[in-house]
Amino acid sequence: MELSTTESSSRYHDLENMSTRELLLNMNKEDQTVPLAIAGVIPEIERLVEEIVLKMNAGGRLFYTGAGTSGRLGIVDASECPPTYGVPHGLVVGIMAGGDQAIRKAVEFAEDDAAQGWKDLLEYKINEKDSVIGIAASGRTPYVIGAVEQARAHGLVTGCIVCNAGSGLARAAEFPIEVVVGPEFVTGSTRMKSGTAQKLVLNMISTSVMIRLGKVRGNKMVDMQLSNAKLIERGINMIMEELRIDYAEASRLLKTHGSVRAAVNAVKVGS
Repeated sequence: MELSTTESSSRYHDLENMSTRELLLNMNKEDQTVPLAIAGVIPEIERLVEEIVLKMNAGGRLFYTGAGTSGRLGIVDASECPPTYGVPHGLVVGIMAGGDQAIRKAVEFAEDDAAQGWKDLLEYKINEKDSVIGIAASGRTPYVIGAVEQARAHGLVTGCIVCNAGSGLARAAEFPIEVVVGPEFVTGSTRMKSGTAQKLVLNMISTSVMIRLGKVRGNKMVDMQLSNAKLIERGINMIMEELRIDYAEASRLLKTHGSVRAAVNAVKVGS
């Protein structure tokens, strides 16, 4: 049986004999190849983003489903959308094999259940307005493939992020994204380059979707949740810059209106 790219042997040998400097330089050298691999699949990412935007404008949600590192990356990306863009929790949802307990500790064989991924999605009353992205470096995780197959069969937009070419998950998804980054520095350790590739693509998808949904003005996160002192300070500075007013007035406006967008709109509409 031919090894997949993600399982193929590292280009580097005798790692235990390398100095710390050599290890770091070689890992960094490999990491630099990841953005170049992503650049080659921009058209595929674009097609998926456009479909998701259409569905979300019609009231749909975006679901990520994965296992292990891939599942955790989806959960991280989903969890950042509400504070960054002010969208409700539940608009972007990350689900992983084994449930919430698997976020911190691996749940044995959870990813091998081909039926459970769809069952987990059904807990959210998923419907044809929603979109599902399966995340799996190998592209052969049964939990993820099963979820994407069923989602597509039920009329949902389906995409995937994989790091092997011609995988079962890519065949299951309507809009596959195959970022083939090559062998890992440590053979088979897909939390490295593959994980980096998945994280970058997830950043690109969610950020592009939120911008297209109008959650950014200029280049600013005008709908961000003001959940700590740093973000409140950032909001004040954004209002100062946009309206060309002093700190005290910007602070008053933010406190009165509760968001950067509302504060700026209140002044611009009233002027």
